[in-house]
Amino acid sequence: LGNVAGARAVFERWMQWEPDHNGWKAYVRMELRYDEVERARAIFEKYMECHPTVKAWVHYAKFEARAGNRGLARRCYERAVEELGEDGQTEELFIKFAEFEEHSKETERARTIFKYALDHIPKSQATELYRRFVTFEKQHGDREGIEDVIVSKRRFQYEEEVKRNPLSYDSWFDYARLEETHGDHDKVREVYERAIANMPPATEKRYWQRYIYLWINYALFEELEAEDPARTREVYRECLKQIPHKQFSFSKVWLMAAQFEIRQKQLTSARKILGLAIGTAPKNKIFKTYINIELQLGNVDRCRTLYEKYLEWNAANCQAWVQFAELEQSVAEEDRARGIFELAIAQPVLDMPEVLWKAYIDFEISCGERERTRQLYERLLERTRHVKVWMSYAQFEEQPMPIEEDEEESPEEAAARAAAAEQGDEAPEVRAIRTRGVYERAYRSLRETAADQKEERVMLLEAWRAFEMRAGSSAEALEAVTKKMPRRVKRKREIVTEDGSSAGMEEYYDYIFPEEDSNAPNLKILEAAYKWKRQKMEASED
Repeated sequence: LGNVAGARAVFERWMQWEPDHNGWKAYVRMELRYDEVERARAIFEKYMECHPTVKAWVHYAKFEARAGNRGLARRCYERAVEELGEDGQTEELFIKFAEFEEHSKETERARTIFKYALDHIPKSQATELYRRFVTFEKQHGDREGIEDVIVSKRRFQYEEEVKRNPLSYDSWFDYARLEETHGDHDKVREVYERAIANMPPATEKRYWQRYIYLWINYALFEELEAEDPARTREVYRECLKQIPHKQFSFSKVWLMAAQFEIRQKQLTSARKILGLAIGTAPKNKIFKTYINIELQLGNVDRCRTLYEKYLEWNAANCQAWVQFAELEQSVAEEDRARGIFELAIAQPVLDMPEVLWKAYIDFEISCGERERTRQLYERLLERTRHVKVWMSYAQFEEQPMPIEEDEEESPEEAAARAAAAEQGDEAPEVRAIRTRGVYERAYRSLRETAADQKEERVMLLEAWRAFEMRAGSSAEALEAVTKKMPRRVKRKREIVTEDGSSAGMEEYYDYIFPEEDSNAPNLKILEAAYKWKRQKMEASED
């Protein structure tokens, strides 16, 4: 009808009822059909008052953009962010705002909008925003920009993970590693500080192991990447304060802190840390490392003091006793070393006494003390009659004592000295007699005290026979040993399970020594019966 004023009046009355978005858009379209841009803009202002939503503001901005007023369109988006507040922090608004700037060839503005949105919108609600940002960077950005987008996406993923579970230390590790590769030291420190604030809820070492590695990585970052010794020292100090040393400790942290001070050429500080470690939470690794440091510096007296502290703390540690004695031997203090060994074997409890005795015996052999070594073997046999001790004793008596080499003497002089050394008690025939005597004692001992250990007796006899062959003994001596060798027979025995029931029979090999034959006359009858049965079975098969 062409009655524009009447239509406008109807719309005005309708707008008083605050219709939905479609009503307002219909009113705007009517005004635009008659090129009433200012009226349309006024209607949009009322529309914003009636419906302060993202959807309304986006329509308003599009209206200004179609009208060619890009500055006013940009202002619409800015006003939407300002006036809507938290309600305006949505993917839709920022995506439309960024697309507007992208179409306007304002790529830096668009990039800033994307980054602002990613910093303020919850990560779970920004999936589409991430995708659009990546697409935008692929179109308009360089490689560094694309990498920034990917890093930002991963950063927000880690933020969500650590928010769900602050004690997920693996997530913190990944998050810190991500920031380290990005190169921003302040962000790396922020992540580490937030991570180490989440202490394990229980004072059990298994819960603390991953947590402590956060501190270690933090300290290594400060030392190697940030190259800040002061902060590194502070990280180690705070880490050691956090550990409940009365319940458990971590020697790795103590040692890394001390080694850091050594790298900084602060030897006094390193000694203080290791001394504090020994006083607070002594461990084998701490003692060994501290001793090794002092040994490399040539401080033998400090090493002695440390070994004394070490053995006061753990007197049953045979390795510590042996290493202490080896230290004294290395500085030609044989009497000190011998005294240490004597103290060691006198301890009521030892973790590996066989290692200690072997080291003591090897020490006396290296010193050329045959009589002392022989006495040691006799003392050891008072404690144990194990076949290996007897065999080692026999091998010791068989072998000549070692001769120290002199680099300055000629080959003729060395040969003459070696020949002179094999005189008297060191003559081969004398050593053979002593060795044979040890084997005879060993055989009697095993026969009388361990008659059921037949395999050990066989082992001893085989070693004895091998010795007689090496020594070129007479046929009578070799025959005497051979006569002591047992016969091996196959027998059967019942298999008994844990509940006491029978599980059948099994075959096994047994040894019958000559002295047992005379004590078991019925055994020969039994063997004859077995032999007759086998012959009968073979005849029936033929």
